[in-house]
Amino acid sequence: MTDNATSAAPKTLQTLPGDDIRQIMWRFADRYDLQMIVQSTRAVARGPVARLVAEGGRNTHEWTEGKAELFKHYDEAGITGAILEPEQGGLFASPKNLLFGLIAYELSWVDAGAATASLASNLAFAPIHEKGTEEQKNHYLNAMNPEAGDRQMRGSFALTEPIPYVGVDTGTLGGKVRVAEWNDEGEPMLQVEKRGRFITNMDTASYVTAAVDSDDERIKGSCMIILEEGDEGLFDRGAPTLKLVHQLSSTRDPILNLKVPASRIIGGYTIKDGVIIPNFSHGEIIEAVFRRTRATVGVMTAAKLLSAIEPVIRYQRGRFRGGASTREGTSRYEMGLQQREDSLHRLIDIWATGEAAASFGFETVRLLDDYDVLEKEVDALLAEQGIRGGRGKMKALRAVTKDAIKLIGLRARTGESRDEARQAELEGNPLVRFLLLDAQSNVICPGSKLWNTGYGATMMREALSLMGGYGITEDCPGFLANKWMDAQLEATYEGPEAVQRRQLSLTMTNEVFLALFEQWTRDMRCVASQHPGTGACTLATAMKMWLWTLRHLKVARDANNTKLYNTPRQGVTFPLADALCWILASRQYILDVLELAEKGPENPVVAEGLEGTLNFLMDLGHVQSARAAGEVGRICAELVFGYNRHPAWDDDARGCYGEAEVEGLEGVMPGLEAMADGKAEVLHPDSAKPCKAGPCVHFDGYEAFTQFRTKMDGCLTGSRLAKDRAAHALTQVMIPEALDYPM
Repeated sequence: MTDNATSAAPKTLQTLPGDDIRQIMWRFADRYDLQMIVQSTRAVARGPVARLVAEGGRNTHEWTEGKAELFKHYDEAGITGAILEPEQGGLFASPKNLLFGLIAYELSWVDAGAATASLASNLAFAPIHEKGTEEQKNHYLNAMNPEAGDRQMRGSFALTEPIPYVGVDTGTLGGKVRVAEWNDEGEPMLQVEKRGRFITNMDTASYVTAAVDSDDERIKGSCMIILEEGDEGLFDRGAPTLKLVHQLSSTRDPILNLKVPASRIIGGYTIKDGVIIPNFSHGEIIEAVFRRTRATVGVMTAAKLLSAIEPVIRYQRGRFRGGASTREGTSRYEMGLQQREDSLHRLIDIWATGEAAASFGFETVRLLDDYDVLEKEVDALLAEQGIRGGRGKMKALRAVTKDAIKLIGLRARTGESRDEARQAELEGNPLVRFLLLDAQSNVICPGSKLWNTGYGATMMREALSLMGGYGITEDCPGFLANKWMDAQLEATYEGPEAVQRRQLSLTMTNEVFLALFEQWTRDMRCVASQHPGTGACTLATAMKMWLWTLRHLKVARDANNTKLYNTPRQGVTFPLADALCWILASRQYILDVLELAEKGPENPVVAEGLEGTLNFLMDLGHVQSARAAGEVGRICAELVFGYNRHPAWDDDARGCYGEAEVEGLEGVMPGLEAMADGKAEVLHPDSAKPCKAGPCVHFDGYEAFTQFRTKMDGCLTGSRLAKDRAAHALTQVMIPEALDYPM
């Protein structure tokens, strides 16, 4: 491969990236089982799902026969059974985060509501999977098997409360549980009241996993509990939610008032002094659930962005065809809107965002797969040592913090400086490896959800705008209007942006994560030396600026002498979390392109045309890194300087010189007059105070930051040339004659 930064006439993209390329970039080229589920899911998405959307299936809030029919296709394609373990007849063994991410990606390529409907039972089962007893896990897994026929169960997850606003505070529960019956001969019977809001899958759910709080002194705290349709009492599915999005999934506001045995408490319970004590609070359960499930939502939005590329290219090229003045063979006929730079550059921004979002999302689900495996090993190890519960686990992990940071440094060493024996010792400690994964996942999971769905929704609007008036019609190719609206909901799924930013503001200051981040920065410099066209150097500078800003804000105070970086100052912590997400998404995309560069030549399908594909994808990386650096620079500059009070003319006017003084000193210090502007105020004799807010701001104490800012601006060199090359590739790339699913 010839690096596009040094090639005079680099090869470029010939066709849109296909499955073989994606399998390498997203690290499942060696997983034939995953490749097969991708193909079967794609057949459902671009067949029955697409036809239902094209026929107007989204135009009603009600659950229809057409929507219900999709579940049969999910069952037949193996989508429903993907959650089953091999011992229940499933084809996939845990962990399954990447599996569910790929399924969601394929369905969301056409319609996100279809993806939500297919995964809703998985979400309902997730509390049982993560914290349930073995009996609970086996019972409900077997019941969810499509081979159970009429006895098959589908689930629904009921966390949020109805009044006044959905999803405001998951720590405050309206659902209540109390003891209904309790005698010496059997287990307690519980009365559960739960009103849900915006609950997915209620039309088909035969069981619900509900979060409830104690309404009885004989029950301690909160828990999650399983409610079944056949239980004694009221199982009212409720009125359909009048949503404008995800219409292929059922969403209702259920009313549940049921009597159930205490054995339905997820994770079980103990009894002490006549009080039922659930083994897990609802908070402990949803923390484990959301850590995993929100990553899938980020993948769903990424799929929308990448699915928009082909329809927009087709629209741009054919925009003027059919007009009397547009003859076949002319540039206007063949290229349409692609004759002009603006439409091309805007599409490149969308494509770069989609690539970064997909890389970010799939890295997250892969990380969670590793996390799930290691977490079980660590829990077993701690149990052997008599350590149980969240606090005991946290204490054990804190004890190996220094070892984890040491391992980060050892992994980076090369040559004679390596200490292989010490590294092997630390690598062999599951607690050390788990702490590293935990520090990453605590940042990357909320980060990918926040950036993919938040900024992704913004860029979906941009994609829609490139279709002109066609974009907001029902027959818009690629259903782009639907996808834009659906993205708005995904930004609130699994907690809205504020929830993700809140978690990031706490976890991104973790010393283990920051040690990793510093190493990632150094790694990006090394990448830049070998592949300068990726934009890795630009990103590395932005990473250093972000870290400097974080450390500065941790000790700095505002003009009122109030500490800047603390929990209430969300105007500080939240924007800094946003800046970090830009960095992490761009970094992961660069790493995925490097994976393709390394493994691509081994695949004969990919090897043909690989040089041009890599050149294009690296240009996208350069574009994305430049945009990320710009966002980081803007946010950091606002935070570093924005909380200082601007100097006023009635303050101490040190540094102000009269015009005559400057002219006199010019003879002693040539060039002073030219340098004075910005360094010191020059007061003219006819005007004591220049017409502006006050003396210019001085940068005493901020020299390091201003140097970073200047350096980063210089690092943008070449980024627009990369955008020009990528834009030119859009005019040359071949696309199919028509979309492979109906309009």
